[in-house]
Amino acid sequence: MIDISSFVLALGVGNIAFAVLMAGYMRGAAASPGLRLWMWARLGIGLCQLLGWCRPVLDLPGLHGVEGAAWVLAVSLEVAAYCIFFGFARWRRILLPVSALALAIVLAAGSAGASVEYITTLVAGFVALFAAAMAWILLRPRRRASLLQRIIGVNDAVFAVAVALWAASGLRAGLPLEPRAAQEAAYLAGYLLMIVNGFGFLLLCKERDDAEMARLATTDSLTGLPNRHAFLERAEQARRAALRQRQPLALAMLDIDHFKQINDRFGHATGDEALMVFARTVHGSLRAHETVGRLGGEEFAMVLPGTSLAGALTAAERLRQAVRAAAVITSGTPYTMTVSIGVVVLDPNETLGMALARADHALYAAKSGGRDRVEVGMPQQRRA
Repeated sequence: MIDISSFVLALGVGNIAFAVLMAGYMRGAAASPGLRLWMWARLGIGLCQLLGWCRPVLDLPGLHGVEGAAWVLAVSLEVAAYCIFFGFARWRRILLPVSALALAIVLAAGSAGASVEYITTLVAGFVALFAAAMAWILLRPRRRASLLQRIIGVNDAVFAVAVALWAASGLRAGLPLEPRAAQEAAYLAGYLLMIVNGFGFLLLCKERDDAEMARLATTDSLTGLPNRHAFLERAEQARRAALRQRQPLALAMLDIDHFKQINDRFGHATGDEALMVFARTVHGSLRAHETVGRLGGEEFAMVLPGTSLAGALTAAERLRQAVRAAAVITSGTPYTMTVSIGVVVLDPNETLGMALARADHALYAAKSGGRDRVEVGMPQQRRA
């Protein structure tokens, strides 16, 4: 048999320790609002558990009602932390009314002089409901979840079931589980919840931070397109796949015409806006498996897997017209951009660098020929 009193004390100390750990983590990093709210929720749960441990000693009238209300508030904060962390936009419309109703019921029961057992059962039911909500947030089927997220979600679900059984046993619902055994099972699930969710939420934050660091390392900060390194890496993967599958692969080099004049005439802010408009226009013209990246300045490149020369010319011409139709807002009249494009199809015997060099020569020919046009690169020179 578990010493419930000592177990509650251990849970309270453990949850407070996790809250302190989170506070230390946030002090050295830019913490998300969800993590900050989760820290306060853990602190509140830990204080509730310490209050439960002290209640038999203090023996103050109405203290169990206050403790139950504090439980509702703390668990509501934890649900809110998950909602914020996972980007729920309208969580307040549901969570706030439900939490207010639960809080009013518990306080009313405490004011009416309900027994400790009755309020404990009532609070356990609400805690099970909120834990089930957290499990749904983490495991909902329409969202791709990482393994870590699923582990935490399953743990929340187990805790919700254990606490719901405890609440049901307190109502004498005819369950084969004795109230004492149900209580012990709920506390064991709570201990597991403290460990898994305590480290798990921190690891979720680290997982998100790592993903953001990877995105920043491979993404051009101004346009949101892959940067030079990321584009060349993806293009090389596409080249190998095309050779392996014996499929054509088209490449294109793109350059915004007279870009320096945009900066000189309207300023660098307008030049940045032109780059962003151009990037959005190019990205909107691509198919899902095609990639465009910014190589530097006003120079961009595209890789079009499974595309023949005729298909690449059609795509480049469509893109050229889309760029011409996209206006850049300036301090005066809107500015119309044009783009020059050089297109080649990869030869099985050439490297990616050689193919891009041919596309660059075609781009130079497009600029020399009057700009705002598409040119095809010369075939690779065969060695004798």
